[in-house]
Formats: sequence, C-alpha cells, structure tokens
Amino acid sequence: QVHLVESGGGLVQAGGSLRLSCAASERTFSSYTMAWFRQPPGKEREFLTFINWSGGGTYLPASVRGRFTISRGSAKNTVYLQMNGLKPEDTAAYFCAATTHFHSDDHRDYQYWGRGTQVTVSS
Repeated sequence: QVHLVESGGGLVQAGGSLRLSCAASERTFSSYTMAWFRQPPGKEREFLTFINWSGGGTYLPASVRGRFTISRGSAKNTVYLQMNGLKPEDTAAYFCAATTHFHSDDHRDYQYWGRGTQVTVSS
C-alpha cells in the first residue's frame, strides 16, 4: 500500500511562514509528478502547484504566486511547500498528491493522496 504523509501544518499568525512536507512511502514516487492542493472550509479543493521528476512544474494561482514555492528533496520521494507571507485566507487543509501524468492541475488525474495537514492563519 502506497502512502503519502503530509506534515508541517499548524497555527501561524498572518505574515508568518510554514513549510509543509509530503513523504511518499516508496522510492518509486521519485518518477511521479507530485502536487499540492488545498481545501478551505466549505469550499472545493484547489490546485496549487506541481513538480515532476525533471523538476519542472508550477501553475501557482495568482492568490499564492510569489509566496508559495514547491520543491523536491534529493531523494525525490519527498516534496515541500514553502509558504511565506501567510494570510488568513490561506487557512485550509493542505493535501499532497501524486500522479503518473507529466503535469496536471486536475485532481482527477491524481491517483494517490495524503490525508492532509491543517494550516490555520490567524489575523
């Protein structure tokens, strides 16, 4: 059974930073495209960014562009989401996901999902 496990969420004041991590249970994920989504309370899941095995990616929505950055660990089965300048509207459950597609912003293309980590930004 393949697992994706997110960590690094928590409560932070507006303007603060967090770095989320997503660890895949198998090294085969080094060849997968990995992405971050988020789901604010009562809203639909929103694509944020992706990174593929070659290091390409991004697609950040305007609401987080310039503040959020995705990266991949040297072992390539771990991805990170660096979030700076956090705002109350960034409050959401953050999910990582993996797909065999080279790039996609459609959640339906992602075969594997973590259980999410909660980020709460206070004003």
